[in-house]
Amino acid sequence: MSTVFGTLPIALALGAGAQSRVPLGLAVIGGMLLGSFLSLFMVPAAYRVLASKLAPEPASTEDQPGGAADGALPGPARQMAD
Repeated sequence: MSTVFGTLPIALALGAGAQSRVPLGLAVIGGMLLGSFLSLFMVPAAYRVLASKLAPEPASTEDQPGGAADGALPGPARQMAD
């Protein structure tokens, strides 16, 4: 944001040579705003979508022998009972 505010005088320039500086200032401001939007919103959203599609599904203890469906004790409690 500081770059955008720092470039505002160039984009709003008046006087001699202003016609050549205004497009440069507008391009810098537009690029910084677009880059900020992409990095703050689109990259995290894309990461969340890709992470949810590529994440392995958690293993269910009910499908495994000795799991909760068999009525057995879970994990360390099972070891202590043996």
